[in-house]
Amino acid sequence: MPLHDSYPVANGLRTDHPIPDLPFVDDSHIPLDDPRALEAVGRHRGDGMWGRHDDSRHDGGWAAFTTDPIRHDLAWSVRWHPDHGRSVVLYRDNDAAGMHHWLQSPALLFRSGGYWFDGTSWYRPPQVFDLASEEFVRRRVPAATTVTAADLLTTNRKPTSSHVLHVDEVDLDALPSPDRWLDDLASWAAQHQGPIPLSRCVVKISAPELTGDQLVGVAEMAQIAGVAPSTLRAYISRKEGDVPQPQATVSGRNVWARPVAEEWAERRRRSPDSVEETISIQHGEASVPAGVAEVWDNFTRFFVSSLWENPDRRKRWALRWRTQSAVEEVAKSLGWQVAVNLGNIVPTEALAATIRHAVLDEFATGQQLRQENGFDRHDFYGITPLVAEMLDWLVRHEPHLAGATINEIIGEAERRLQISREVSTRSIATALDLDGKLDDDTLDEFLDKVVIPSERKSR
Repeated sequence: MPLHDSYPVANGLRTDHPIPDLPFVDDSHIPLDDPRALEAVGRHRGDGMWGRHDDSRHDGGWAAFTTDPIRHDLAWSVRWHPDHGRSVVLYRDNDAAGMHHWLQSPALLFRSGGYWFDGTSWYRPPQVFDLASEEFVRRRVPAATTVTAADLLTTNRKPTSSHVLHVDEVDLDALPSPDRWLDDLASWAAQHQGPIPLSRCVVKISAPELTGDQLVGVAEMAQIAGVAPSTLRAYISRKEGDVPQPQATVSGRNVWARPVAEEWAERRRRSPDSVEETISIQHGEASVPAGVAEVWDNFTRFFVSSLWENPDRRKRWALRWRTQSAVEEVAKSLGWQVAVNLGNIVPTEALAATIRHAVLDEFATGQQLRQENGFDRHDFYGITPLVAEMLDWLVRHEPHLAGATINEIIGEAERRLQISREVSTRSIATALDLDGKLDDDTLDEFLDKVVIPSERKSR
C-alpha cells in the first residue's frame, strides 16, 4: 500500500513518540511488549481481524500490528527500537498492513505527511523508487531539527483538562483538536514511563522547507508537476496519481512542501508512461515506441507486397475491394496486429534477462582484463556491438522493460562486481550511443528518466 494512503487516527497512551494534534487512546488492553503476543490478538481470531509481526533487518527492533479486539475497524501499529523506544499508533484497520510494510524499513516514525526519522536523521517522504538498489531514494532534509516532548512542555499546562479516550470513543469522522493538545501532551507526560526521557520523545520535525513560504497549494503544485489544477484535484478526490500526503492544512486547504511537490513531479517524470513517451513517435493517430512503429511499417509493406503486388493473390479479392487503397488499409491493420503483439513473437522478458547477463559478463570480462594488465582505472567498460544493438532494440520496442533491465544491470554490477553506478551508466550510455539508433537527445532523456545518479541517493 502506498504511504500516502495511510493516515494515523490516534496515539496509543504508552507511545514514546506522540503525534501532534491526535488524541491519546488507552492501549492497556494490547500487549505492547511482546510482538508475538500483539500479533496473536488479531491473528485468526475472527472475520475481519488480523495481526502480524516482523523483526527489523536494519536496527535490531521489530514492527507489529493487530486489529483492535473491541473495534474491528481499527488497528494498532507498533514500531519498537532498542535505543529509541516505541511508537504506538492507531490506524484504520484497512491501513494497518500497508503501514506495517513501511515500518519494516529504517523508519522509526512518520510525521508531517510522510517525513520520516531513523533515530538520527530526517528524510523526505519516499516517492522516487530506484530500481537499481530496489528501494526508495532516501533524501535527507536539510537543516532539520527534532522537536521533543520536553521542548513543548516548557510552559505550565493543565493535565487535568485533558482527556484520554477509550477505543470505543474514537470517532473517525471527528477533526483533531489542536487547541487542547498540549494539555493532552502534559497529561501523557505525567504518566509516561520507561527508559526514554521526555527530551528524547520525538513529537515532530522542524525544517526550513516546512515553513510557510516554502509550502505550496494545489495550483502551484500542479504547475510544478506540469498538470492542470483540475487534474490534480481529480487525482486527490479519486486517490489516483500517487499524490503525496499534504504537509499541513492551512485555512482548510492542503499545502505541500516545495521539495515534496518537486519529487512528486520527478516520480511522474520517471514513471513507465513517461519513459515510453520519450521513445514514442506519432504514427498516424497512434503514439507508439519507435521500434514498434518500425515493425508496423515493415510488416505493412510486406503485406501490401504479398496481397497486392502478387498478381495471383490480387485476383482473389472481390472486385469491389480490388483496389490498392483497400488492400493497403487491410495491410496496415495486419501490420499493427503484428506490432502490438510483438511480445507473442519475441519473448521480450527472456530477451531482457539474456541482455542483462550478457552486459554483466562484458563488465566482468573487462574488469578481469584490466586487472590482468595492471590497469588501475576502471571508469569505463566496453560492450560488444551485437549486445549493444540488442539492448538498443529493447529500448526502442519495450522502453519500460529496457529501463528496468538497465537498472538491474547497474544494481547487480554495484553489488557483485563493485562497479559504481556512474561507471555502469557511462558504459551503457556509450554503447547505446555508438551502436544504437536513437538520436542523442532522445537517448539522453531516456537515460535521465530511468537512471537515478548515486549523488541523489543521500543517506
